[in-house]
Amino acid sequence: MCCYRHTDKPGADGMMHSGVRPYLMDLGSANGTYLNNDRIEAERYYELLEKDMIKFGHSTREYVLLHAQSNA
Repeated sequence: MCCYRHTDKPGADGMMHSGVRPYLMDLGSANGTYLNNDRIEAERYYELLEKDMIKFGHSTREYVLLHAQSNA
């Protein structure tokens, strides 16, 4: 499952910055979900970062997260 969460994170300047960030969660699938070729734990949120690669189960398809300003 892919979802978005509103979060606050400390920035490099020490100030808190809020934003909406994408997250990935495996809902206990039999074949697993992979983030950057590592199987993720079920029922736990993983923040997705630019150029992260997602793969579902034994599928040969790979999905890469890009931002609108990305240089693909």
